[in-house]
Amino acid sequence: MYAKSATLRLTTAAIIAAAYAALTIGLAPISYGPIQFRVSEALTILPFLIPSSVYGIAVGCVLANLYTGSVLDIVFGSLATLLAGFATMYFGKKGNTAKNRFYGCLMPVVFNAVIVGTVLTWGYRIQEISTPLASYGFNVLTVGLGEAVVLYALGYSLLAQLPKIKGACVFIDRVNQK
Repeated sequence: MYAKSATLRLTTAAIIAAAYAALTIGLAPISYGPIQFRVSEALTILPFLIPSSVYGIAVGCVLANLYTGSVLDIVFGSLATLLAGFATMYFGKKGNTAKNRFYGCLMPVVFNAVIVGTVLTWGYRIQEISTPLASYGFNVLTVGLGEAVVLYALGYSLLAQLPKIKGACVFIDRVNQK
């Protein structure tokens, strides 16, 4: 039984990685840059329900960031997604309550705003405002707002609705089976 569930977890992570990368690259005009709405970021809530999906979203982010060709995006953007995935997983393990769903969705917002905001300001030298610190604040705000829109409009809805779908519950239980 263990081999089957391990294979299912690996396959699920691969499908999530492919979906994340395809959504990001397919919607490239709104997925990259200082003001971005990565629809694929809605998938970053999956570790809340499926802990092993952390690796799928991280690999998907690496693949999506390869599209830019920037080492900074590949390393730090993907690191933000990985860390957010682990933090989201933590809140999922605490139970599927409205409060935990709220905090689970907040994790990708915070990690991406801080880390991607840093990369934009000091890595790419994107400085819309006169001082680096003010530009950092602006970049954190714009990345964070884009993340918040996606996570709370799409991600939170997924977290609230997936457990109500019988087939999804069966699948989630099978993937999480040890």
